[in-house]
Amino acid sequence: MQFPESWLREYCNPPLTTEALADTLTMAGLEVEALERAAPPFSRVVVAEILTAEPHPDADRLRVCQVEAGPHSKDGPLQIVCGAPNARAGLKVPLALVGAELPPGEDGQPFRIKQGTLRGVESQGMLCSARELKLTDDHAGLLELDPSAPVGQDLRDWLTLDDAVFTLKLTPNLGHALSVQGVAREVSALTGAPLTLPVVPPVPPRHDARLPVTVEATDLCGRFAGRIVRGVNPRAATPAWMVERLARCGQRSVSPLVDISNYVMFECGQPSHIFDLAKIHGGLTVRWGRPGESLKLLNGNTVELDEQVGVIADERGVESLAGIMGGDATAVSDDTRDIYVEAAFWWPEAVAGRGRRYGFSTDAGHRFERGVDPEGCVRAIERITALILQICGGEAGPIDDQQPAMPRPVPVTLRVARAAKVIGMPVSQADCAGVMRKLGLAFEEGDGVLRVTPPSRRFDLRIEEDLIEEVIRVLGYDRLPATPPLAPVTALPQDERRRSRHALRHAIAARDYQETISFSFVEERWERELAGNDQPIRVLNPIAAPLAVMRSNLVGSLVQALRHNLARRAERVRLFEVGRVFHRDADAVDGPFSVAGVRQPMRVGGLAWGPAEQLQWATKERHVDFFDVKGDVEALLVPATARFVPTAGDAAHPALHPGRAAWVELDGRRVGFVGELHPRWRLAYELPSAPVVFELDLDALLQRPLPAFQPLPKQLSTWRDLAVVAPQSLPHDAVVQAIADADPLLRSVRLFDVWQPAQPTADIGPGEHSLALRLELRDDDATLTDDRIEAVVRRVITQLSGLGARPRG
Repeated sequence: MQFPESWLREYCNPPLTTEALADTLTMAGLEVEALERAAPPFSRVVVAEILTAEPHPDADRLRVCQVEAGPHSKDGPLQIVCGAPNARAGLKVPLALVGAELPPGEDGQPFRIKQGTLRGVESQGMLCSARELKLTDDHAGLLELDPSAPVGQDLRDWLTLDDAVFTLKLTPNLGHALSVQGVAREVSALTGAPLTLPVVPPVPPRHDARLPVTVEATDLCGRFAGRIVRGVNPRAATPAWMVERLARCGQRSVSPLVDISNYVMFECGQPSHIFDLAKIHGGLTVRWGRPGESLKLLNGNTVELDEQVGVIADERGVESLAGIMGGDATAVSDDTRDIYVEAAFWWPEAVAGRGRRYGFSTDAGHRFERGVDPEGCVRAIERITALILQICGGEAGPIDDQQPAMPRPVPVTLRVARAAKVIGMPVSQADCAGVMRKLGLAFEEGDGVLRVTPPSRRFDLRIEEDLIEEVIRVLGYDRLPATPPLAPVTALPQDERRRSRHALRHAIAARDYQETISFSFVEERWERELAGNDQPIRVLNPIAAPLAVMRSNLVGSLVQALRHNLARRAERVRLFEVGRVFHRDADAVDGPFSVAGVRQPMRVGGLAWGPAEQLQWATKERHVDFFDVKGDVEALLVPATARFVPTAGDAAHPALHPGRAAWVELDGRRVGFVGELHPRWRLAYELPSAPVVFELDLDALLQRPLPAFQPLPKQLSTWRDLAVVAPQSLPHDAVVQAIADADPLLRSVRLFDVWQPAQPTADIGPGEHSLALRLELRDDDATLTDDRIEAVVRRVITQLSGLGARPRG
């Protein structure tokens, strides 16, 4: 909500400075997000009148103007050389006198006006455009002032450019403050300053014409009022004072009829719509939309309608989106002569979210979905009509006011003792009653109880806590005592079996990865290609057309971050992200990591590309590979030990190279994957080489099982090296597991060499390779003998033979 301070002070003028007023509003819950002056600082700019404008003798596009500046031109008119196309005799414009300082330009330095010579003609100042004064971006010509502007007066005083513009950041429950009069009511209640709202006398009708209106959907519209105004002049000029106020509310001037409608909305909070009466066929019907209907809106968009959207229709079709935006077919234009002015009360539940569904929002929809005073419809029409007759002329007809389903106020009980307990300081019944009077709320008093009937404009007063909030808000949060908490503050022990996300981030960063943060909504292509998801969860109102679906893994986001870095000549990239992914799940219910039908687990993803190590003299440069990132994953899971299962065939991951990827399992449960990006996607995403990516369940990484106590061994370990010939298709995990199962004396098994000859040899055939394994054996109760060691080795060989492996040589 944006408005000028001068407009607010017309209705309520407390004895507070601008800054104090802003602080009062903020402390009452109406946060002042921005406070700026209507124009940036400039000096010595006055109202001037051009007396003559003659062509420059040596420049076709320049004119030599004689300018009257009142007391600033004591020795006669000032001579100004000007290149504006609209410079003409009789025009009143801003004049920057010699010595004036204009707002800074692109270099940030103030622009000082000096007396100079242009093409041999002396110039004693500068005539200014609105852009040069930083009032608007209009640079088409000089800023044309009202003919009544007094010559010689300071421009800042004439245009009230020192007026402050407030921007309020209102929470959804403060819909009653979405107008200048609504804010004025709040200021009056907070400061005690008198509230002076303008009296709106009814406009006497000059004819009896009415437009037939039928309200079919009372759950959509509770009140519908309108009147016909004939013989208007839509080409009349919007008054400068109205254009100025609309601009300071953040609204540009469009046409007099549209400007009047917008002005009244900012003034009293009631949106309205003006139809071209000649374009309405028959009467109007207020109803819900129907499947198959469509409507071209004033913004040029054509939207498809259904039974969830309210509409205003005539005999031929839909003409307006109820409470949101009018249709293009019945819009007023320069040829309009007769109009129909409409103001209605739309139920907030019937309007909420409809504009966002179609990808836009409007000031009207913003107000209606928060609640607009149903009692203000007729008053707004009278105010609009009076302004139309004043500016555009015409003859008004009678107001047709239908009230099929007006909201009924529900009294709310406030217990004074309860208010004192919730607020945390003593509050008397007189204090509570005084607050209700200041806010204009009707109430009845009992013993320690107030029974409050909310006015029609207050949709936020529904339960006792709402009234308690009003009490402390008006009394002042600064009155709350600094009371220490009653409950003891005790530090809870941290569970050693679980680490924090912060500690996890530090652990990943210690592996040379840098954190990235990306949107949860991604391109549909990423989901289809990198997640194998042909039915992604779609975003109803995406912030950009490509970001249309919710991600089901982090690979696409990481690959896009890699491309961004490569485009900026990064030579080595290590990235990770802790983020949420989204999966369809019919069994999912509302919870901390899900909503109905959608699971939203947290994942940790990482990507490595480029050299495995930073450039250095001690090692040869090589690119990162699967085993480097696999080692990072193992380090992050410590002390848990993961099992890596190759992804192949039906179990292949769509984003990964089928021969250089694995699923990560903990205790038989799949918790993620690690692998090299598929060559197809490396080419598709224009990467110079394939990165290695991983993704793990966040919960699996946060778990930290504590190891059981084991005493230091009393006996020494014995090691034996064993070379076996095994099929290349035999997984390493199967070999290690078979050896570990051979005998309890085996403490560890480590593969330390793999050799495959270029050509088959006598002991290594086609499709085979040699594995060198180091076995650790130990008996905690006795020293191992050679016989016992050899017996274990024989059992190991027997176990391996069952897998198709044999001792080498």
